[in-house]
Amino acid sequence: MSANRKGDRRERELVNALDEAGFAVMRAPASGSATERELPDVLAGNGERFYAIEAKSSAGDPIYLDGEEVEALLFFSRNFGAKARIAVRFDREDWYFFHPGDLYTTDGGNYRVKKETALADGTDFAEFVGDSERTTLDDIRNGDG
Repeated sequence: MSANRKGDRRERELVNALDEAGFAVMRAPASGSATERELPDVLAGNGERFYAIEAKSSAGDPIYLDGEEVEALLFFSRNFGAKARIAVRFDREDWYFFHPGDLYTTDGGNYRVKKETALADGTDFAEFVGDSERTTLDDIRNGDG
């Protein structure tokens, strides 16, 4: 299966999951190729939270995002009034979400997410849609958990 078809399938999967979680959601057509404007892959909102999402998937290799692509997402999000998020999915794993500012920046000005980073530091789907909250050991030690 071509990378584009797999990416399209993953984006549709994310749209369907957000829809099932109660979000109004749409996938931007061809995410920019149908227009001169750079658009996020997915727009989602539930009346309380509004997201502009760039979705990426990988079989297991690190996921790289072009710096200009991330800057366009941030620009769109600010003007639209949505929170910018990068959604990553590695094969046999769930979706994980990051604010672009939390991603590793390469020397060339691009962004990278490794599978280990996604699993350890990413916001999982349940937390992203508000079904759960992350509790850390520090929260428990401080009596917050």
